[in-house]
Amino acid sequence: MSRRFTPKVVTANALIEGDVIYLTADDRWSKQHHEAELIEDEAHAEIRLLFAQAQPDRVVGPYLAEARPGAHGPEPVHFREAFRTRGPSNYAHGKQEAEAH
Repeated sequence: MSRRFTPKVVTANALIEGDVIYLTADDRWSKQHHEAELIEDEAHAEIRLLFAQAQPDRVVGPYLAEARPGAHGPEPVHFREAFRTRGPSNYAHGKQEAEAH
């Protein structure tokens, strides 16, 4: 018996900057998890992942990550994905620096 499909977002790393990015419903890449397209259909998720994988000049390592609906858009389900939304953790820069100011 197969497992029931759970909602997902497509995530990857930006090729040049290395930032964690998320595929939006209008085919943009965003650094904000809440802007990601929340995909609730398994077939559509596979199509969106193929779309991301066809962009090796823009992204590295795209994959489907579990997410859930939130008040302001998709929210990560697992610790790893929540951690990735905060950016690098070795010192404050990128997303962490922006939040500090």
